[in-house]
Amino acid sequence: MAFNSKTKKPISTSQSRLCTTLFFIVLFTIPALLLLHTPTVSLCTTFSGNVKPFSGDLLAAKFAWNRLPFDEHHPPPTPLKIAVFSRKWPIGTTPGGMERHAYTLHTALSRRGHQVHVFTSPPPDGETPTSSSSPHIHCHEGEPGRWRYNKAWEQFVEENQTEPFDVVHSESVALPHWLARNLKNLAVSWHGIALESLQSDIFQDLIRKPTEPLSPAFNKSVQMVIPKVLNEIRFFHSYAHHVAISDSCGEMLRDVYQIPDKRVHVILNGVDEDDFNEDSKLGNSFRAKIGIPSNASLVLGVAGRLVKDKGHPLLHEAFSRFVEKNPDAYLIVAGSGPWGNRYRDLGPRVLVLGSMSPTELRAFYNAIDVFVNPTLRPQGLDLTLMEAMMSGKPVMASRFPSIKGTIVVDDEFGFMFSPNVESLLESLEAAVSDGSKRLAQRGKACRQYAAAMFTARKMALAYERLFLCIKNNTFCTYT
Repeated sequence: MAFNSKTKKPISTSQSRLCTTLFFIVLFTIPALLLLHTPTVSLCTTFSGNVKPFSGDLLAAKFAWNRLPFDEHHPPPTPLKIAVFSRKWPIGTTPGGMERHAYTLHTALSRRGHQVHVFTSPPPDGETPTSSSSPHIHCHEGEPGRWRYNKAWEQFVEENQTEPFDVVHSESVALPHWLARNLKNLAVSWHGIALESLQSDIFQDLIRKPTEPLSPAFNKSVQMVIPKVLNEIRFFHSYAHHVAISDSCGEMLRDVYQIPDKRVHVILNGVDEDDFNEDSKLGNSFRAKIGIPSNASLVLGVAGRLVKDKGHPLLHEAFSRFVEKNPDAYLIVAGSGPWGNRYRDLGPRVLVLGSMSPTELRAFYNAIDVFVNPTLRPQGLDLTLMEAMMSGKPVMASRFPSIKGTIVVDDEFGFMFSPNVESLLESLEAAVSDGSKRLAQRGKACRQYAAAMFTARKMALAYERLFLCIKNNTFCTYT
């Protein structure tokens, strides 16, 4: 019998790290993907009218509270004193989604008669907070735009001693867990968690071309996110109540992060219903202003930051192919970022308009036939989808659990595609085949659904009910 006497080469440190990383990817990602792609057993299909009315302990509900009717015509039974921790507050700048959510929500709660105190970072140089008494803005000292939670906490403690807050609201980890664990009346809104960001890294690498080398940043990112997921699973329990902004995120918090059911609540984001509505006259005027002919076969629109993780490599390549067969189609790009110039290179059928004011966005949404969101970020929910639907437009979006289970819950609302060029091309062809009349019908259905689900008023009423439940610390009955 012959024996192999060759000495085995020792495993290098880098190989060991790679093996460990791959192990954890398999351990976490595959179960998570299976979980996220399991159909949501909730009230995701209320549009069909087949769901029975809910009655019972609202804190135990596993569906989005937006689906319930709340009485908006009467003032709240008890005006609340609410503390809000937000890294930034949109003062004179173009805000991100999290800041827009905080502003829309707490402005609406202020209008309902609640006393809202926002603890946030200093505004940009030359900008000052509004002088209104509510929301009352507390900007801590320091560098503009740089969040210092310890300084904000000192301000909170001082104000809390004057008159205790009924409830505390943290936008994601604006308030660290070692401070949050001492607050029984706290709710934290999650706009994206680490396990979802791991998916985002995977999808972004999958669109890499065969000739494009693997980015060193990808390996580093993947290696860093695994410990972050484990850390989140451990410290998330320090927060008394969790608000998920999509049905799929609520499932993940309950099933993977192991947060007890009565501490996880799904409340979808909302947009100001006065800012976004149907106005065909405004849309036609905007088309004429930017030079789109009346006989255009299809006008697509995309809005937001023009960066890779928002899926612009997908849309850029897909539309470049699509317009060769459909020369009467147009794409309007609203936003700024590195992909702006690349879109301009596609020729006159692509109009890059840069960042827009709310008034300009209203015209933009009304000017398009279909709104496209090719995002590669499964985490959170993009407000632009809600704005487009509120404006009476069908949507075309990546087939992620958060979008599929919360936004495009009915095929009538638009088109979904896998995050690759071929699938997006199929959706573009389906949209042009529908024609303007059919797309307008889809838009009407979107408007009806969005007006019932995605308004700032509905979001504020849901949060108000949650905050009242937290303040009373009793069985929160809904009938």
